[in-house]
Amino acid sequence: QVQFVESGGGSVQPGGSLRLSCVHSRSIFSIFGMGWYRQAPGKQRELVASITKAGATTYKDSVKGRFTISRDNAEKTVYLQMNGLKPEDTAVYYCNTHPGQLPYWGQGTQVTVSS
Repeated sequence: QVQFVESGGGSVQPGGSLRLSCVHSRSIFSIFGMGWYRQAPGKQRELVASITKAGATTYKDSVKGRFTISRDNAEKTVYLQMNGLKPEDTAVYYCNTHPGQLPYWGQGTQVTVSS
């Protein structure tokens, strides 16, 4: 089955760190740019970070300097290193292609930041 599988979420205190991983069942990472997205309760899904095939990255302003996106095409994996987590980072995190998304999403991984 073709799908994204996200993992690595959890519950942390403010200032903590998590590393999210996203794998895909096919070798799409060498074809498409990739993005990490998140959706908080009651809010729309938003782009957090993206990485092109060449490795150029962009970030949502509120996560710049705290989050780092990277990719390993051979391992079919995209990562999101999150440091200095804040309560407002609490959300379900998903990966998908960017720009433009494939017409399916994984289950996501829950990130909860609270004291």
